[in-house]
Amino acid sequence: MSRVAPAALVAGLTGVVLAACSPIGVAAGPSARVATAETTHEYPAPAPPSERAPGRLSAERAITTFATAYINWNAASVTRDLEALALASVGQARSAMQLAAGGTAGDYELHRSGIANHGSVEAIAPLRGQPERYVVVTRESTSASASDAYQGLAPAWHITVATVREQPGGWVVSGWQPEG
Repeated sequence: MSRVAPAALVAGLTGVVLAACSPIGVAAGPSARVATAETTHEYPAPAPPSERAPGRLSAERAITTFATAYINWNAASVTRDLEALALASVGQARSAMQLAAGGTAGDYELHRSGIANHGSVEAIAPLRGQPERYVVVTRESTSASASDAYQGLAPAWHITVATVREQPGGWVVSGWQPEG
């Protein structure tokens, strides 16, 4: 047996192995995404579905409705309220409400203490130089039915930056960023 044959065999097998591992060699079919993930360590996900939510006649009405629901809740309703707000919003606001709902569902102290929040929207104004963004001012009071933790606490002012988006059917909240 000559020494050339094993060398040629190794070179041929190496070529087959490299071709099999190449993303170009597996670019067709569902395995293409897996091959891309293996070479780039990223899995190309499909585009998310288009978000829709019930719209309001004006940006201010969309913000007022959203803010009023956001600041008025009790321990028994807060998770449902946040889930409803997620369905009534799009984009970052929807994600924030979904995360908040998940956080409140298992919050032992919130439920054990019977914490509630009540307030009113005091002002909404366009944020200068930033279309579709508004400053929202609320006055809120927090209480607890089974704890002294909030006893004597005065109502507090809160500021939130809200972003809205016009879609077919009206305006919806697309961003919700409490500022303190």
